[in-house]
Amino acid sequence: MNLGFPEMLFLFLLALLLFGPKKLPEIGRQIGRGLAEFKRASNELKGQLENEMRLLEAEDREKKISPPPPPPENTVAVSAQTAPTSPEPQLSLPMADHQQAVSAAAPAEDPPPSPGPGVEGA
Repeated sequence: MNLGFPEMLFLFLLALLLFGPKKLPEIGRQIGRGLAEFKRASNELKGQLENEMRLLEAEDREKKISPPPPPPENTVAVSAQTAPTSPEPQLSLPMADHQQAVSAAAPAEDPPPSPGPGVEGA
């Protein structure tokens, strides 16, 4: 809606006839204050929207930078991660030597108590 000079002159003369010369400056000031308040409110809303957009963009950047989620279970990547990094060397011992090594490494345990005289085995 474009208002040219003739239309503006017509509106001014119409307002002058309706409201009179004493009320017209007061109405003009009120309209000016209203437009200024509207402009201030729209600028404030625009600033809030831009601020929210910046916050959302920052959250998106953080999500892209964050470490990747762990791999699914039962995959090669999982078994590689759970495998020991430095396995202990395995010695090939004969069975008798292995049993001696295990019994020497294990702490000595007390044998279970034997049943007393007159008590039948369980």
